[in-house]
Amino acid sequence: METKTAKLLDGKTLAAKIQQELSVAITQLQPKIGRPPGLAVLMVGDNPASAAYVRNKEKACAKVGIASFGKHFPSETTQAELAQVIATLNQDEQVDGILVQLPLPPHLDAVTLLHQIDPDKDVDGLHPVNLGRLVRQEAGLRSCTPFGVMRLLQEYKIPLRGKQAVVVGRSILVGKPMALMLLEADATVTIAHSRSHDLKSITQNADILVAAVGRPGLITADMVKPGAVVVDVGMNRITDASGKSRLVGDVHLESAAGVADFITPVPGGVGPMTVAILLENTVASYARTLKE
Repeated sequence: METKTAKLLDGKTLAAKIQQELSVAITQLQPKIGRPPGLAVLMVGDNPASAAYVRNKEKACAKVGIASFGKHFPSETTQAELAQVIATLNQDEQVDGILVQLPLPPHLDAVTLLHQIDPDKDVDGLHPVNLGRLVRQEAGLRSCTPFGVMRLLQEYKIPLRGKQAVVVGRSILVGKPMALMLLEADATVTIAHSRSHDLKSITQNADILVAAVGRPGLITADMVKPGAVVVDVGMNRITDASGKSRLVGDVHLESAAGVADFITPVPGGVGPMTVAILLENTVASYARTLKE
């Protein structure tokens, strides 16, 4: 009897396809708008992981034809200085998207800064106005990671209507918007988290299981319903006994792949989709300037 292994949901390939489409869209829009789309990524301090993420975003921007207005600030930058930078970027007609790279140094209040971004330039989709639009099913910029997950499910024609979906994690970045998007697609949604009793009995009912908690290997094969679709949003850097570090998700991939029908790899699953949707949001905000 051959051993079953799940089909991989390949975010890397889909992200490349989206970037190709965005590149074409920009080529068509630019003569009408008279400038390229612009994205400003603000980074404070010298967190190496953040620096790598910012470099990836800027590389992806360059590839599709988005101008980067990235700004890198020293760790001791004050709240008032950053608020002033955001106010200036809100007014800047060259800039379609503004993003504050998290985490920020502890003396800064990320939430207040986020609230100061113009909701129509909030390409991270995290402003309360955009989250409110999501709750009300109105048009608006959507949170990049959960929207990237939805696009991945759509690409592989995974039916959601009437299905049991379980989201493990309730962050404002992923868990909550993810649950709302699945609900919008007519799934029946359960949100579980670190304080849920008997997590296994909840996840075993999931046709669609999304893990977004940031705990390596939390979801094991015995927690997955046979034939389920498993989406791993976790990005955890672990160091093995030999001192080598690697990225792993919240799902124990090797064992869960023997039970699920579809699964996202880490890396190469949800990560590239997050960046692709960030670029897509920037281009959507850019295209809107034509209508104004």
